[in-house]
Amino acid sequence: MTNLVGGLTDRWRRSADRLSGGLLRVALRLAGGAAAALAVAQLHDAHDPGALCLLRRFTGIPCPGCGSTTVFIEAGHGHFSAALAANPVTVVAAVGLLVAPLGPGRWWWQLSSRHRNLLIGAGLVVAWAWELHRFGIIRP
Repeated sequence: MTNLVGGLTDRWRRSADRLSGGLLRVALRLAGGAAAALAVAQLHDAHDPGALCLLRRFTGIPCPGCGSTTVFIEAGHGHFSAALAANPVTVVAAVGLLVAPLGPGRWWWQLSSRHRNLLIGAGLVVAWAWELHRFGIIRP
C-alpha cells in the first residue's frame, strides 16, 4: 500500500513540476511576445513603411501571411479585436505557440508529417481566403 501511495505522490509531484515548468515557459513566451508586439507597434508609429508584403506591393493581391505584422502592431496597441480581424490564422498560430508547453505541443508532434502538412496547408488556404475577402478581392 505504501508503494502505491508513494508512487502516486511521485507521479503527482512530477505532474505538478511539469505544470509549473510549463506555466513558466508560457509566461516567458507571453512576456517575449508582448515585448515584441510593443516594440513593433512603437516602430510602426515612428515610421510606417507601408505594405511589407512584396506580392501585395507589386500586384495588389495579398498573400496568406498578409496582416501578420498588423496583428502584432494592433496587439501592441492593445486592440485585440483589430488584431484578430487582421489575420485570425496568425492569432491562432501565435496562441498555439504560446500554450504549447502545456500540452498541445506534444499533440502536434505526435501527428504524422503528412497530417501536419495538411493542417498547415489548410491554414494557409483559410488565411488567404480571409485576406482576399478582407481586401475586397473576393466577396461572398
